[in-house]
Amino acid sequence: MPFALRESDDAFLATAPHRCVHVVELTASPRAVWAALVADDALVSWSTAVTGMRWTSRPPHGVGATRVVTLGGVAALTERFYRWEDERRMTFTVDAASVPGLRRFAEDLELTPTATGTTLTWTFAVEGGPVLRPLLGLSGPVTRGLTGSIARGIRRAIAAP
Repeated sequence: MPFALRESDDAFLATAPHRCVHVVELTASPRAVWAALVADDALVSWSTAVTGMRWTSRPPHGVGATRVVTLGGVAALTERFYRWEDERRMTFTVDAASVPGLRRFAEDLELTPTATGTTLTWTFAVEGGPVLRPLLGLSGPVTRGLTGSIARGIRRAIAAP
């Protein structure tokens, strides 16, 4: 039974009680980085924390596209994209989770061209419910490490032939 989350927006991304922002410098073009981010094996191919990902909407993907991402084989998150700017930026809100405890969750991925490739700025924003809220506060370093490993892991997808 899925647990519904509150809708997130840009204001939440900027003010969430728990935010992790990771900046990753990549030696690939924004086009190549974007291709890795929207691939059918996105996340799973480069992150051990993500054990499943499937698009639940048909291509071409854009605003309104949906997918389900499974973390550690335990929690499934239903994501809905509310921003989609090809090769520039994507932002989604999590509509539902397979486990209780989350109130709101969103991610924003922004690509900025550089002289040597692309800067990926990946923002994770989370608000827990009453039970999870204190745990999120205590687990800040663990959460930053986990989300950072997901963001930095894209280097493996970019380097793959």
